[in-house]
Amino acid sequence: MVHIWNDPTEVPEDFGPSVVTIGNFDGVHRGHQQVLTQLLRTAGQHAARSVVVTFDPHPALVHRPDSAPELLMGLQDKLDALADTGVDAVLVMKYNLTLAAMTPEEFVVTVLLDGLHAAHVVVGHDLRFGVGNSGDVGTMQELGKKLGFGVHVVNEFGAEGFPVHDDGGTDRRCSSTWVREALAEGDVETAAAVLGRPHRMRGEVVHGAARGRALGFPTANLDHGATGYVPADGIYAGWLVDESGTRWPAAISVGSNPTFDGVSRQVEAHVIDRPEEAVEDFNLYGQTVVVEFTARLRGMVAYRGPEALVEQMRLDVVQAHDLLLDK
Repeated sequence: MVHIWNDPTEVPEDFGPSVVTIGNFDGVHRGHQQVLTQLLRTAGQHAARSVVVTFDPHPALVHRPDSAPELLMGLQDKLDALADTGVDAVLVMKYNLTLAAMTPEEFVVTVLLDGLHAAHVVVGHDLRFGVGNSGDVGTMQELGKKLGFGVHVVNEFGAEGFPVHDDGGTDRRCSSTWVREALAEGDVETAAAVLGRPHRMRGEVVHGAARGRALGFPTANLDHGATGYVPADGIYAGWLVDESGTRWPAAISVGSNPTFDGVSRQVEAHVIDRPEEAVEDFNLYGQTVVVEFTARLRGMVAYRGPEALVEQMRLDVVQAHDLLLDK
């Protein structure tokens, strides 16, 4: 079981020694996973507990809310992804101006040493911490020598063999920015390659306009408070995971329903291959579900009428079925 704490005062006094890493970990992508692998390796070598320190909300939402990037995942999905790596605990620090005003040394002493009893710290090469991001890897190494803890630096993790979207053939380092760029283009396969798993959204299933049901393709509509980066408009093959953990193959629509002059973007998933005897009882309303994006089938198109749309939807479902299930 992973321990989740929201303040250093919640950490048991007898917890430790620990090996700690620090970061926002938005996406928990393959670059982050390299740091977390080293965290676990170091903890194992020193018979210590492995701890991730992360922040909520994202610091950019506090310092520059008007220009902060859209997050790749909500807090629950980040905690789930961190737990999947096998870490012992996660400390979710409430990010506010008080925390932001801490000097690098104050942060290390208060959070890492007094709170978590850190014997070692594992960090990425691009670490920034403390007031005004004044602390970096060098700062952490100096504090380690001064205060008596080890510091392990993980070099950047490249994306060798992945599709490259920059200026021609050189590998990019794995980053949350790269994932956002891919999703903004609807390229969920590149996003998955950088993440190390399919991109996902999480939200409550709410009632929509019921157009899909009227056309013979009922959908689970995610509420507008759903977490996770919304990919480019289009039709996707993917999976819907309900509250029981059952994974259902799905054709997923992202967009504003241009055939019906819609204006609000909506994410909705049509579950395919449901057992016929369960179709009428298949009710997801009120459930919090996860939608995973596997591949983009096409862009969003305004059709001349419902008949043309229904024909295309039939083709979409067949294509999604073939991609997801006929392997």
